[in-house]
Amino acid sequence: MDTALFDYHLPPELIAQHAIEPRDQARLLVVPRCGPFQHRRVCELPELLAPGDLLVFNRSRVIPARLFARTAHGGQREVLLVHAEAEPGQWRVLIGGRVQLGQVLELAGIAATVTALHEDGTRSLRFPADCDVLALAEAHGTVPLPPYIARPATAHDRARYQTVYADRPGSVAAPTAGLHFTEELLQRLAERGVARAFVELHIGPGTFKPIDTAAVEDFRIHAEWACCPAETVAAIAAARARGRRVIAVGTTVVRTLESAARQPQGLAPWQGWTSLYLHPPQRFCVVDALFTNFHLPRSTLLALVACLTGLERWREAYETAVRERYRFLSYGDACFFC
Repeated sequence: MDTALFDYHLPPELIAQHAIEPRDQARLLVVPRCGPFQHRRVCELPELLAPGDLLVFNRSRVIPARLFARTAHGGQREVLLVHAEAEPGQWRVLIGGRVQLGQVLELAGIAATVTALHEDGTRSLRFPADCDVLALAEAHGTVPLPPYIARPATAHDRARYQTVYADRPGSVAAPTAGLHFTEELLQRLAERGVARAFVELHIGPGTFKPIDTAAVEDFRIHAEWACCPAETVAAIAAARARGRRVIAVGTTVVRTLESAARQPQGLAPWQGWTSLYLHPPQRFCVVDALFTNFHLPRSTLLALVACLTGLERWREAYETAVRERYRFLSYGDACFFC
């Protein structure tokens, strides 16, 4: 499949640089399987769902993963924490600028050693055994805003680039579909009788990498750690028994649920690393509808959306969104493919 099928023209001025307030006042493009689109607001979502529908959220929390380090000669290096490795005290990181194996970097008074240089450009960085790396990041790190937000992160971003229900630290990018939900909106959904369940997927920097191969199938997608707990599997079974929909809030939820469903026994509790790459002509096994943001051209996220919508429907939706001046990407508006 030609990667150009997932290209579209995104005017730079439509890339949202700041989040809208309040969160649920973002615009919502409602895209049914067939028929006309609706132009709504996220706060109107309860009107679009039926009692017994199940919303599944990614509860992963963004860590302030962007840190600055000093070399022995006084040089500065930017360090992005990606994920903890199996060896205690060791983290996979990205480092801006050249480093050598065995080089020591100082981060906020803590000496860390480069222990491996990996082919994908990441590095392994070993911290002292008594160093709490997450606490170090919370105290001295900044929010790693996406590369298309052309401004420094602020104190406001530390709270805003985070879902209101996030409680499992591990992501270096927000599960952005969830950024639109407020506590009030969640309460109204519950009063409507809409059920709620959670998964975890800790988002890595690879989420921003475009499909850079001529054929979609030839691209090698990044791996991310995910978890689908027993409670969520049970909630999905209950929704199915009621004849109601399973609605993923974001593409990371889709990847997690569909990874859990591709076990030999089908959907079951699962956790581990997933490099599941969803693109047409694949179809979802679990997810019936998708609430998500607008994604970059030639992205794996857009290929995932097309598994649900087909090639023509997502393109029609995105052309409409551009024409109607919707705001795109992480701090932008949302769409509901239902």
